[in-house]
Amino acid sequence: MNIDVMDTDDTMDIGVVDVERLAADVIATARSCSVTLVTAESCTAGAIANVLSRVPGAGEHLDGGFVAYSKAMKTRTLGVDPQLLARKTAVCAEVAEAMALGALQRSPANVAVAVTGVAGPEPDEDGNPVGLMFFCAAKKGGAPLTVKRHFKGLSRDAAVAAAIGESLHLLKRVCR
Repeated sequence: MNIDVMDTDDTMDIGVVDVERLAADVIATARSCSVTLVTAESCTAGAIANVLSRVPGAGEHLDGGFVAYSKAMKTRTLGVDPQLLARKTAVCAEVAEAMALGALQRSPANVAVAVTGVAGPEPDEDGNPVGLMFFCAAKKGGAPLTVKRHFKGLSRDAAVAAAIGESLHLLKRVCR
């Protein structure tokens, strides 16, 4: 498993991401590479698919998205192993990868992005800290790319916005 780790805290400027422009870039990249996209979202609750769907012409390259907020939903809709969830919690690289691969298995899309994490305002039931998130982008036939980010000191809305931006960057990277 390839994991890229970057921690951010409240003293760092994570930058303002123009998600509308980035979403348009992702759809343009998907178009040029002739791929279709699917999302598997937990802490973003469908926001990634939503921003992609607002791009004109997105319907040709966005198959849809799964919102799997709870552990039970991750198992039911994406096939995440309940033993993995019990052993590692829902907020880990292995679950992000399982979500992405599960989305690819359950969709005709050939590129997926998944995010699982804690947006806040409190740690989750397993004690994972606010701002901890794992992302995975996968292309059918390719190796998944898993990324860990810890957006420390951000509000819930800012953490979700950072997660959307990270997910779009990963989609663009894997689509190529």
